[in-house]
Amino acid sequence: MAKNKKMRYEVKADETIDACLERMRKDGYVPIRRTEEPIFKEHEQNGEKTMEPISRTIVFQAVKQ
Repeated sequence: MAKNKKMRYEVKADETIDACLERMRKDGYVPIRRTEEPIFKEHEQNGEKTMEPISRTIVFQAVKQ
């Protein structure tokens, strides 16, 4: 069974970026791209729905060494 050549690593809520990178290295992967995905919360005010960013998720794409 072949292992994945590409993986996505998400920085967990209680984890630092360095800890995520170390976890990646232990698994034998090297980061190639970092993306930040916003997390929105929907508010309704005066009958209008608005989206407000409340947080972000950091995701690394990695390839096998």
